[in-house]
Amino acid sequence: MQDLITRLLIELGEDPAREGLVRTPKRVDKALRFLTSGYAANVDEVLNGALFSVDYSEMVIVRDIDFYSLCEHHLLPFFGKCHVAYIPNGRVIGLSKIPRLVDIFARRLQLQERMTNQIAATIVEKIQPLGVAVVCEATHLCMAMRGVEKQNSYTITSAMLGAFRDQQRTRMEFLELLKLRSGSLSTVTGLPLAGTSRHDD
Repeated sequence: MQDLITRLLIELGEDPAREGLVRTPKRVDKALRFLTSGYAANVDEVLNGALFSVDYSEMVIVRDIDFYSLCEHHLLPFFGKCHVAYIPNGRVIGLSKIPRLVDIFARRLQLQERMTNQIAATIVEKIQPLGVAVVCEATHLCMAMRGVEKQNSYTITSAMLGAFRDQQRTRMEFLELLKLRSGSLSTVTGLPLAGTSRHDD
């Protein structure tokens, strides 16, 4: 990878031998491997058995989980917050494991829509809850730094499964508890977002 990064610097018109860039290939190699470490992560190993039998059937919410990811179209960062809720059906996940689960899917080349669905689907697979809701809000640098150059726009995606999809009251309770930024709620009060406008140019 370091050889490829050296060649990239040359293609960009730079001199990889100058003082400020001599160690750049090594640094970028290390950074990219960390930022895409989710590919090597194993969900079961990360959860590490932190699935517990509990007689509890009310909503569990872990909100404002910071995440950083890379857009698969331009390899530029997108970042924001992820909010996860589920209604247990006899089993719960250790609270610290939910942010770790978010990181597994964020630390890949991603689409925000796919990441949102992967988090929700994994929780369903592991504990079979009565319902799962995941909402992600993110700023995409491929829209802010280039292309349309809209620095203040952000993208919201949601995945609502089980009771959160079928019961509007449950869905609205979750969204009210989140108290998302002004204007956000109106975009996710219906069924899950089918997708947002893509930025492939």
